[in-house]
Amino acid sequence: MRGDAFSMRVFRPASPAEAVRLFAQNPDALPLAGGTDLMVGWNSGRLNGRAVLDLSRLEEWRRIEVTDEGARIGALATHSEIESHPVLLKRLPLLAEACATVGAVQIRNRGTLGGNVANASPAGDSFPALAVYEAFVHTVSKEGRRSLPILEVFAGVKRTALRPGELIERIDVPFLPQPPARQFFRKVGSRLAQTISKAVGAGLLWLGRGGVVLGCRIAFGSVAPTVRRLRSVEECLHSGRLTPETIEKACAALSSDISPIDDVRSTRLYRMAVSRNLLRAFLTGRA
Repeated sequence: MRGDAFSMRVFRPASPAEAVRLFAQNPDALPLAGGTDLMVGWNSGRLNGRAVLDLSRLEEWRRIEVTDEGARIGALATHSEIESHPVLLKRLPLLAEACATVGAVQIRNRGTLGGNVANASPAGDSFPALAVYEAFVHTVSKEGRRSLPILEVFAGVKRTALRPGELIERIDVPFLPQPPARQFFRKVGSRLAQTISKAVGAGLLWLGRGGVVLGCRIAFGSVAPTVRRLRSVEECLHSGRLTPETIEKACAALSSDISPIDDVRSTRLYRMAVSRNLLRAFLTGRA
């Protein structure tokens, strides 16, 4: 280990108000939630001399509250708490399933949803589910509070639209007004467990008589700098019949929505092929 804890300043606020005040006074401090990503940087020595804002004492931000409209998930709620929550399992199953794929049990017990969002990895497993559920991220700073649609939070690879001194306090996930006829979550990686996704997707589909598409929401991750709603694909499908021809047209439109790259985990061609296969399997009911 090259991390030098004695070179770091650690602030441990006891309340959200104190956290906001300390962050305003120390805008270069690194917020610490579960620490599953930050500790990797510490272990490599990249955080030596840095200030850390430890949020672990903020019990108010650990709560998961259920209302008639949806779920209010505190930023410090862990992946394990989300994947095992009885209401989320029933009403937001794609999010629960996504959280169940994050790392190993130890990571899910520590890692938080707010930390996952703030980390802004293109491969964030929860992001496609949050995108199709049209979640909102609520932030707080000394300037007040803001509410951002989940897709507006991400500004690029490991970059967010959060302002200096702004902390995520919760994520609101609305319940669906009507149950979908079809839904899916799928993560593709090098292994069945403890893997970073090469492609990850979530989808919701509402069908009427004769297979007419009444509505659809589809989002993919790990295939662009940020999670993407497949707007071109959705437009191809909306109000049409779910025929083989329509499905192939939608798969062809996928290249307008995603921009995969070659990296150490996979290739652009593989990610594109897998994404088309995932989309085709969902639309044909095989996913």
